Amino acid sequence: MINKIQTIKNEIAKAIIGQEEMVNGLLIGLLCEGHILVEGVPGLAKTSTVKALASALKLEFKRIQFTPDLLPSDIIGAEIYDPQNNLFKIKKGAIFSQLLLADEINRSPAKVQSALLEAMQEKQVTIGDHSFKLPRPFMVMATQNPLEQEGVYRLPEAQLDRFMMKLLITHNSEADELEIMRRIATKSAKAVEAIIDLDELNKITNEIEKLHIDSEVEKYIVTLVRATRQEHKDIRYGASPRALIDLYRASKAHAYLEGKDFVSPVDVVSMAYPVLRHRVGLSYEARAKGIEVDEALRMIIENIEIP
Repeated sequence: MINKIQTIKNEIAKAIIGQEEMVNGLLIGLLCEGHILVEGVPGLAKTSTVKALASALKLEFKRIQFTPDLLPSDIIGAEIYDPQNNLFKIKKGAIFSQLLLADEINRSPAKVQSALLEAMQEKQVTIGDHSFKLPRPFMVMATQNPLEQEGVYRLPEAQLDRFMMKLLITHNSEADELEIMRRIATKSAKAVEAIIDLDELNKITNEIEKLHIDSEVEKYIVTLVRATRQEHKDIRYGASPRALIDLYRASKAHAYLEGKDFVSPVDVVSMAYPVLRHRVGLSYEARAKGIEVDEALRMIIENIEIP
């Protein structure tokens, strides 16, 4: 099935140039049934990438633009009164999809952000007295703009912890931007076609779950996560137990995408940054010094013996 993964990437490359880290992150999130938080300036093809992924996998895609006046019912749906039949009907919201893009999620207040919590964690939505299971697979890709700080609301830790990974997206290389310019100018971009169906996607997920991981590597994951909670001059609070599960699953998926049939410490370290960076809080002193979360994580990782 690993050849299928490369085929999917090649198909996405018809519409998206570069951004391999974002493509890999979205694939890992989808295959592990996790959710992804993407941070990057506008214009880096975040929306286009998730649309291309949905097309390649033949999944239903919907997008919500988060704004200060957005209501929870705009996301999950609501009970609508039908005066003609004298009864209430359920109108489902955009969350009833397989790939949901929550664009600029920090533009809306906590009440709206929290409307996603049940869906992200329980894979279900409650409208009135009724609960509805969401389609599977179900993945939320939320985006944040790191530049504008006016009119935005900080995501609470409880919501951040629901995201499996946080990806930091930067600009393409010079060669990639040249190719992007040429494609747009000549209108030579090709449509992304469906490569695999849901059954094949489930087979890949099952293969990832069966991937071998040594007990020493499992202990390494636990040691690494627990190290973020120990007293450290740059860290105010560490990662939650949910991070253990996400790092374990992400490491397996990363190994699979690399074409391996076992998980190595290299896979764990590669996934440690995106899985932990949004779950670790820097101390006031560290922020005053301009220290980044990844830098603090690097120091922790380097002080742990690799099995």
